[in-house]
Amino acid sequence: MRLPPRNPDEILRARGADSRPAGRFEPYRTEREDDGWDIPEEQALLRTEVTQERARSIIARNSSPDIPFDRSINPYRGCEHGCIYCFARPSHAYLGLSPGLDFETRIVAKPNAPELLEAEIGRRGYAVAPIAFGTNTDPYQPVEARLGIMRSCLQVLHDWNHPLSLVTRGATVMRDADLLGAMAAKGQAMVCISLTTLDADLARQMEPRAPAPSTRLRMIRVLSDVGVPVRVMVAPIIPVLTEHELERIMQAARDAGASAAGMIPIRLPLEVAPLFRDWLERHHPGKAAHVMARIQAMRGGRDNDPRFGSRMRGEGPEADLLHQRFRLARKRLGLQRESEVLDCSRFAPPPRAGDQLSLF
Repeated sequence: MRLPPRNPDEILRARGADSRPAGRFEPYRTEREDDGWDIPEEQALLRTEVTQERARSIIARNSSPDIPFDRSINPYRGCEHGCIYCFARPSHAYLGLSPGLDFETRIVAKPNAPELLEAEIGRRGYAVAPIAFGTNTDPYQPVEARLGIMRSCLQVLHDWNHPLSLVTRGATVMRDADLLGAMAAKGQAMVCISLTTLDADLARQMEPRAPAPSTRLRMIRVLSDVGVPVRVMVAPIIPVLTEHELERIMQAARDAGASAAGMIPIRLPLEVAPLFRDWLERHHPGKAAHVMARIQAMRGGRDNDPRFGSRMRGEGPEADLLHQRFRLARKRLGLQRESEVLDCSRFAPPPRAGDQLSLF
C-alpha cells in the first residue's frame, strides 16, 4: 500500500526536497511502499556523494536573447545548497538522476575544468568575451572548499587577463577575494550575490545548505572591500513569502557594499513545480494555495512561462508592480549602476619560463 504523507518529524534534515521523483526522461516511476517493517525509507540525514567527470569541453555557448552573456562554465552538476526553487534541478534528469534529492546529494565535479579552460581560451582564433560562472549550479557550493576547481579556473583567467562574471551564494567565494580583487583592479571581474530573504528561519527551510543571510551580507562586504563590484540579486522573489522584503534586502545589501541590484520573480520549470508545491505543503500549508495563485498570476495562469522576454520578468499587473517597486528602491538607494563593462583588451597568454622579455 502507499505510505501516507510523512509526519513533519520525518522530514529530511538539511535538505530542500523530500523525495526522488523520476526525471522526465525516465521510462519507469517508483512509489514508496510499506514493507511492514516500520522502518523509514530514508535516513533522516543523507550524505552527499561526489563523483568525478572527465569533461571533454568546458565552455558552454548560448544565444538566448534574454541572457546577458554568450558563454559560461559550470564546474559542478547538481548543487548541495538544496534550494527548493532552483531552476537548475531539471538538468539532473539528463544524467538519469532525480531533480529532487539526487540533485542535492549526488554531485558531479569536473576536476579537469581548469586545464580544459586554458586549452580552449588558448586556441588560435579564440575571441575573448567575459565568461559567466554560476549560471546553472553554484561554483562555490560546499564541495568547492575541498576540491578547489573554481579557484583553479580563476587562476587561469587571472593569468590570461580574461574577464569573468559569477553568481553565487556560497561563502567559499570569500576565500578567493585575493584573485577576484586583483582581477577587479584591472576591470576583469564582477560578482553577483544571490540573496532571497533576510529571515534566517525561512532561508533554512528554502535553502538548507546555503549560507545564512547574514553570511551573504558579509560576503558582499568582504568582496566590495577589496574592490570587487558586487551586484545583489534579489532572486527568486516569491509572492507571499519573500516579496515584502524586497526593499529591506536591497537596503541591507547597499549598506554592506553592493553597488548594483537585480531581481527575478520565481520560475518553476518542469520538475521544479511539483517539488516546490510539495515543499509548500510541508512547510507552509496555510499559504500554499495563495502562493501558487500569485505565481500563476505572473506566469499567464501557469506554474511556469518559458517564453523569452517573459520568463525572467513575469507579466501582468503583479509583475509590473513588483518591477515598479524595484526600480523605485534601486533609484533611492543608488543601486542603479548598470552591468559592469569588463575589460577584454589585456587578454594574452601568460609568460612562460624561458620566454624572452620585451625591452619595450
